[in-house]
Amino acid sequence: MASDNQQANRLGKGLSALISSGSIDSTGYQEHFSINKIVPNPYQPRMNIDPDELIEIADSIREHGVIQPLLITKDNEAKDKDQYYLIAGERRFRASQLAGKDTVPVVIKDISPQEMLELALIENIQRQDLNPLEEALAFKQLADEFGLTHSEIAKKVGLNRVTITNKLRLLALPDSVKEYVMNNQLTEGHARALLGLSDESSLTATANIAVKRNLSVRETETLVRKINYSKQSSKSKIEELSKAEKRIEESLSKNLGYDVSIKKLSSGGKIVIKFDSDKDLDGLVKKLQDN
Repeated sequence: MASDNQQANRLGKGLSALISSGSIDSTGYQEHFSINKIVPNPYQPRMNIDPDELIEIADSIREHGVIQPLLITKDNEAKDKDQYYLIAGERRFRASQLAGKDTVPVVIKDISPQEMLELALIENIQRQDLNPLEEALAFKQLADEFGLTHSEIAKKVGLNRVTITNKLRLLALPDSVKEYVMNNQLTEGHARALLGLSDESSLTATANIAVKRNLSVRETETLVRKINYSKQSSKSKIEELSKAEKRIEESLSKNLGYDVSIKKLSSGGKIVIKFDSDKDLDGLVKKLQDN
C-alpha cells in the first residue's frame, strides 16, 4: 500500500494533469476578470465553509489581492452567453465577494462536467477541506452520474481503491449519525467502527453514546465489539431454549396423545394442546385429571 506522501504526490500530479491535460483547451490567463460573470460550480462537493475562515481570507485579499487565480470554464448552456462556472477556488471566490472585489485573476479552461467535479474534488482533498461524507457523496456522483468504477475514481483522485470503497460505505449510516459526522462530532474512524453494527437502532444508540461520552475511536470500537458479543450470546441462549422447548413438546405430546406446542410471550408463555372434537376434549380432560 502506498504511503500518505506517495498518495499526496499522486494527488498533486492528478490536479496538475487535469489542468494542463491536452484534452483541455486553455483559453488562457486573465488578470482582471469580472467576478459578476462567475457562478458557483454545480458539482462543488464542499457543502460548508467556516465563516471565520472566509473573513480571514477576505482580509488577506483586501491587503494583498488574490494571489492564486481561480479556475473557471464557460457555461455554454446559459442564456447569458458571458457566464462562467467556477471550477476550483471556492473559498477565494467567496472571500473575494466578501472583500468587495469587482475583478479576480482567472484561468479559463474548456472542460466537461465530469472534469469540473474531479477538479473541485481534488482541490478540496489536497487541502483536506472536505468532510468524509462530502468526499463520499462526490465519489458516489462520479460512480452514478459518470459511470466510474471505484478503481477509476481512486486513480483520478490519487487514493487507493479500498479508501474509496470505505468512504462510500459511510453513506449507509442513518441520517442522524451522518449529522454527527457532518458536524465533526464523530470522525470517519468513529463512523467506520459504528458500521460494524448490523441493525440501525443499535447503531444510532451507540452513536449517541459515543457523542455524549466523547468516546475515542478505540473506545467506540470496544463498545461495538461488546454489543456484538452480547447479541451473539443472547442468540445462542435463545437457540438452546428452543431445543429444550422442543423436547418438552415431544414429551408432553407422547404422554397425552395430543399435539402440544409451547408459545413464548414477552413475559412467560402458554402451552397449547390441539384437539379435533368434543370427544377428544373429554378424553384430554380425563387424562389431565388422572395426572
